This record gives sequence, structure tokens and C-alpha cells, in this order.
Amino acid sequence: MKLRMPLKNRYCQWGFFVLVCGGVLVPGNFTPAEEPGVQSLERIKLSADGQHLVLAQSGSLFVPWGFNYDHDSKGLLLEDYWDKEWDRVVGDFQEMKALGANVVRIHLQVGKFLISPNKANEANLKKLEALVKLAEETGLYLDITGLGCYHKQDVPEWYDSLEESERWNAQAFFWQTIARRVGHSPAVFCYDLMNEPVVPVGSAQEQGWLVGEPLGGKYFVQRITLEQKERSRAEIAAAWVKHLHSAIREVDKETLITVGLLPGTPDRADTWSGFRPKDLIPMLDFICVHIYPEAKKVDEAIQILSHFAVGRPVVIEETFPLHCGTEEFQKFLEGSRKFAQGWISFYWGTPIPELRRINDLQSAILAGYLELWSKLGPSYRRP
Repeated sequence: MKLRMPLKNRYCQWGFFVLVCGGVLVPGNFTPAEEPGVQSLERIKLSADGQHLVLAQSGSLFVPWGFNYDHDSKGLLLEDYWDKEWDRVVGDFQEMKALGANVVRIHLQVGKFLISPNKANEANLKKLEALVKLAEETGLYLDITGLGCYHKQDVPEWYDSLEESERWNAQAFFWQTIARRVGHSPAVFCYDLMNEPVVPVGSAQEQGWLVGEPLGGKYFVQRITLEQKERSRAEIAAAWVKHLHSAIREVDKETLITVGLLPGTPDRADTWSGFRPKDLIPMLDFICVHIYPEAKKVDEAIQILSHFAVGRPVVIEETFPLHCGTEEFQKFLEGSRKFAQGWISFYWGTPIPELRRINDLQSAILAGYLELWSKLGPSYRRP
């Protein structure tokens, strides 16, 4: 049985973006966090009641608002250019900060950080340390998403040949290594264990670890096992999360842990991937979900989101008006406030002035979207 792959294309289906700012309610007795500046970052933690994200020292409410920094306008991943074009990375972080972000989500590729199941790439670890330092200096928090296999050609053969337990152990080593090197920094907001993991129904030996056809040459979804065997999918998902959670907590007791979940249809929103949020609460500090509302289905998107509100803060870790008009996207954002406490969109490395100079329709639309997302920021981050 094949899992139905929800449509998600980050390269086309552009709409005309006209978003209108709105207000936001701050629950409880929390005060909004001040905008972080240079060397003023406080570590983010879960509130005592487990319902909100807060700054560790002041106790102020923290609302993640920012960008996925997953690839540039040419489709290159961060590790493809951060060696030779570091100045570009610095400029991108400054631009995202200027656009109002307090969080940047980066996507680390397993093939760039693991040389073998128990040996890491020291050069890229040092580059990651430099990136964390840049985040500190810029006043940005990092959502570090790991274990990416986005470019199939860069996935090591040894990694794909591992059996389930061996692969899980290599993944645990990946996260222990990352946590040991950068977990001390308050700029590290969270570890997202994997982008959109799924558990297959039955056997997926013929299909392999990566799911579906590539989008823009990238595989954003991957399986955590190739054989369900006699286990329930939810059981496999919980065991995988527990394995990686335990590995991280051996070396880092504080940094928040989450996983970026891909939902299904309203009747299977929280079960489509095999990852049931309610089963993961003991191991996840907050829930991340990726939602791209569709035209005439905004209420359905909100209904899907509601399934992920299971007693922990919910962050919409990916969203963008790919499949709906601007008014409907605004309606989705407004409606999502009932359940979500954070929103992360996309920045692909081209500043607004440069987009304006390109002088084509797609660039003009993206420039307008970035300007309007920036205008939305203050009303979502604080009242």
C-alpha cells in the first residue's frame, strides 16, 4: 500500500500576495519578549505548565516568527556554498533579521556531516559553529533541522545500506555530535529531528528510504524504516523519536526537541505519516507541523491544524500561499492563532531590492510577499 503524498511544491504555483496585518493575543500572564539584539539572546524553554515557549531568564513569551533557509534561488543547499560564499550567508542572516525574523530554520544534510556511522565531518562542524556564532551576533535563533537527504546524489551509499537499527544509531550519533558542538549556545532554539519523516505501511524495500518523486530535484520526505513487520506505525515512530531524544539528552539537557510533521487529510491529519502527536508528548517539547492551505479549503487546513494541538505549543514550521489566494492565506493565518504559537515561512537568499531589479513577475511577487510578511511580523510576535 502506498502512502498518499500531499502536494507541496516550493518552486511554482505563485499567487498574488496581498496580506493585511492583524492583532495577536498573548495568553496568560506572560509579557512579550523584547526583540533580541547582538549578544542579548536568552535560551528558549518550555513554560512550567508546558503550554508556551518562554525566555529562560525573563519568563517572557516567545513567539517564533521567521524563515526556512533551506536553499537559495538556484536550489543550492546551505552546505553547498557556505565555504566559498560565507559573506552571502552573513548577508542573508542580516536580511532575514531586517525583515523581522527572530528564528531561522536551517536544514543540515546527513551526507555533509557524517563520514561514516560513527565519524563526523569536522570541517562542516566548524562551519556550523561559525553559523551559530553568526546567529548570536545577528540576534537570531536557530531551528536546526537535521538528517536531510534532500539531494539524493549526496546521500552516502554506506548510509542507505544500513539496516534499521544501524541507521537509527547513525542518526543518534549525528544528533549527539551536533548537540555536543553547539547545544551550549542560547541561539540554538531547537533540534528538529528530521524534516517530514514517515513510517511505511508494510514493506518499502522496493521504494527505498526516500519518498515520492523529487520536488525541484529535492527529496523532502523520508522513511524511518523500510519494514513495518508486526509493529504498529505509531509504535515505530515513537521508538524512533525516543531513540534520538535519549541520544541528545545524554549530552544536552536543555535545548528543545521537536520534529517537523507532514499532515494528511482532515480524517487522517495526525495519523497519515505514522507519527501521532499525542504519543510523542513525553519526548517532544513542542509540536511542529507543515501546512500549505489550499484554495477554498482554509477551514479544512484549520481543522487539520487542530489535530496537532495535544497539550504542547504548536509551531507551523512551514507555510506559504502556494495553493490559495492571498485573502484565503490571511484567513488561514488568522484562524491558526487559535492553535499555533509560531509561524515560519521561506527566504531563498535574494534580497528585496535585487528581486525588484530582476523585473519579472515571479520576482516582483516574491518581493511583495517578503515585504508583507515583514509587515505581519510585529502583530504576530507581540501585541
